[in-house]
Amino acid sequence: MTSIASSDAGNLTVEPLSERNVSRIPLILPHERVFPIQIGSELFKLSGASLSSDAPSYFSQYFVCQLESAKERNDESSSAIRTLYIDRDPVIFRDISLHLQGYHVQPRDGEHFLYEESIFISIGHREFQIPREIFNDPGNSPNYFSLGFAAFFSRPDDLFPGLDREGLIRPPSILPPSVPKRSADTFAELLHFLRGYPIRIRDEAHRQDLLSDARYFHFKGLEQRLIPHSLSYNQATRRDEIVLRLENIQKSGVSVFISNTDPLTGFVQYARPYVDEKPAELVLEIGGETTKLHFSGSNARAEFFRDTKARVAKLLELVSSKLNFSQAIKTEHLTNHGQLTNLGNALLKEDLVRIVLEPESAIILDGKDYLEDFINAAASESSTNEYPRKRKRADGDSGDEEWVVTTGQWRLRIQNAPNGRGVECILVAAKLDAMSSQLSRNMSRSFLGS
Repeated sequence: MTSIASSDAGNLTVEPLSERNVSRIPLILPHERVFPIQIGSELFKLSGASLSSDAPSYFSQYFVCQLESAKERNDESSSAIRTLYIDRDPVIFRDISLHLQGYHVQPRDGEHFLYEESIFISIGHREFQIPREIFNDPGNSPNYFSLGFAAFFSRPDDLFPGLDREGLIRPPSILPPSVPKRSADTFAELLHFLRGYPIRIRDEAHRQDLLSDARYFHFKGLEQRLIPHSLSYNQATRRDEIVLRLENIQKSGVSVFISNTDPLTGFVQYARPYVDEKPAELVLEIGGETTKLHFSGSNARAEFFRDTKARVAKLLELVSSKLNFSQAIKTEHLTNHGQLTNLGNALLKEDLVRIVLEPESAIILDGKDYLEDFINAAASESSTNEYPRKRKRADGDSGDEEWVVTTGQWRLRIQNAPNGRGVECILVAAKLDAMSSQLSRNMSRSFLGS
C-alpha cells in the first residue's frame, strides 16, 4: 500500500504507507487551500484536504493541473485557479461534499445511494436496501442483478464497464435495479434465506413460488437449498443418504463410488452443487405414474414413459461415463473400456432397466402393505424360480405380471453384469407405491373438488 504526496516540483510522488501515516490524508492538494467547484447552479468551495481524502479523482487531477499551470506562470493568487464547472445535480453533490469532509451520509432511497453503501433494488414496486456482500456468495453469483445491472456491482476503477473514462464528459444516466413484475413478498423471503436463516416451507405452492423466483434471479445455491430433498444417515449401511426427485438431478452433482475390494461394484452418489461439501448415496424418487414394472419368471425390469424415460437415460449415460473414468483410475488392468455397458444407450434401445426388490424394500401394492404377501410366499420360494417379491397369482393365471408405480424411491447399484459382460447399473427398490390393475387405479381416484 502506498500514499500519494506532492513534491516541491509539483510532480506527484508515492510515499509508502506505514503506521505513522496510515491515518493521514494524502498530500495531493494543499490541505489549507480552498478550491471552487460549480455544480449546476450552485458554487461549492472544498478544501484541498477534503478533495485529497478521496483522491485520485477527477477533482484532484483537475486542480493539480491548475496548480502546475499557475506555478509555471509564477502566479500564486487565488484567481489563478479556475473554477471547475460540472453539469450535475447540486442537491446530490451537497451530500457528496459532506462525505468528502468526513461525515457519514445515509442514502435516502435508490436514486440517492452512494457506492460504498448498500444498494437499493425495487421489486414489485417495493424498495429493498441490500448489503452488497449478499450477492457475492459463490453459489449465488453471477445472478440477475450482477449480470443485468453491472454498474451497481462494479469496482470504483471500472464503474461503467465498456466505457472509456478518459473521454467521458459525464456519466451515463442510470436507475436503480427495478423488477416490477415479481412478488415483493417472495423476494423478501429469498433475502431472508440468503442472510443464512433456516428455510421453512409452508406448502408445495409456497415452495414453487420460492423456486420460481430463485431461478428467475439466478440464485443457484439458494435453489439447491429449496428443492425437495431429505438428508439422513443410514445405520444399516453406515452411509449418508440423500433423497432427490429425478427432475432435480444436476449433472455436476453425480458421482460414482467404487469399492476398494471389488472394482466392479459400487453405488451412485450425489452432492447438491454449491451446497453439499461431500456426496451421499443417492436415493432417486420417480413419481407421476411414469414407471411400469414387468415381472417375468426370475426377471424384473422397469419401463419408463414420457420425460422420465429421457431423464433416466441421460442419468444412466452419465453414470456410465463416470464409471468408465473411475474404473480406469482404480483398475490399471482394465484397458478394454468397451466392456463397460453404455447404460443410457441401452435404455433407449431396450426401454427396460433391470430392478431388484429386496426383502427390505417397503412396498404398498393396491393400497395395502405388501410385506404380508411376501411372508406368505417366502415358504414356497425355494421350490420355484419366480421372482421372490412378485405376488403369487391364482392357479391358471399367467406367470407374467405388471405393476404401475405411482411413486418410487430407488438406489442405483453398480454390479457385475450377467454372464461376465462388464458391469451394469440396476435400480434397487427402497420404497414403492404401486398398482397392479386398472381397478386399483380407479379405486384411488377422487372426485373433483373433494
